[in-house]
Amino acid sequence: MRRWEHFDYEERDEVATLTFSRPDRLNSLTFDVYADIRDLTSSLRHRQDVRVLVIKGRGRGFCSGGDVDEIIAELLKMGTRDVYEFARMTGACVRNLREIPQPVIAAVNGIAAGAGAVIGAAADIRVLAESASFRFLFTSVGLSGGDMGICWLLPRIVGLGRATEALLLGGKITSQEALAWGLASRVVADDQLDSAVAEYVTRLKELAPWGLAMTKEMLNRAASTDYSSAIEMEAFTQTLLMTAEDFREFHAGFTGKRKPEYRGS
Repeated sequence: MRRWEHFDYEERDEVATLTFSRPDRLNSLTFDVYADIRDLTSSLRHRQDVRVLVIKGRGRGFCSGGDVDEIIAELLKMGTRDVYEFARMTGACVRNLREIPQPVIAAVNGIAAGAGAVIGAAADIRVLAESASFRFLFTSVGLSGGDMGICWLLPRIVGLGRATEALLLGGKITSQEALAWGLASRVVADDQLDSAVAEYVTRLKELAPWGLAMTKEMLNRAASTDYSSAIEMEAFTQTLLMTAEDFREFHAGFTGKRKPEYRGS
């Protein structure tokens, strides 16, 4: 397993945990952190031994976005082509989170701002501490509110009206507002965040991994296709999974009065 130098990373019991580890900078992102996120998530595409990815932040915040000194100041020195390559790299991080077969859980403590808010939103399940908040603050620094694909993603989570307000104004979205909007899957007391995430991990690991992967695939594809095509696409997918070993294993477990042992095949 590769050693990731720019955040903490652990694999245990089929669960990968990425922890942003610059607490003195509210876990702000650097060029190297982005590159490692991109490369790690790309490497997980073909890892059947990793069932779930958890993303969290060390200290009092989840991730405050791009570091003012280490990214923003440096971008001002770059030409258009280099800035474009950077923007494509950041987008690849989010695309990978959406497209990897593993369910992704964001454990959001404290602030998730800018790119940190986008990374949190890109997770499949978002568990927030009571003290957590989101800020899509791109317009506050003179940029477009659309970054890393958030103009595609956020309206599909919270609706066009709320997404428009959040991306235009860049204001604070509290944990309770996030819950009401659908941006949070669950809000818990700060000291219960880890245990709440562990509950989700346990539930996901009990399910067939290929079935979960194809559910993500269908959700992604259905967002940009018509209804009839979606029905046909899901028929093809279910046909594939109904002839797979995990479906047979479910039946064997059910008839044998035992818990099925899914293998992702």
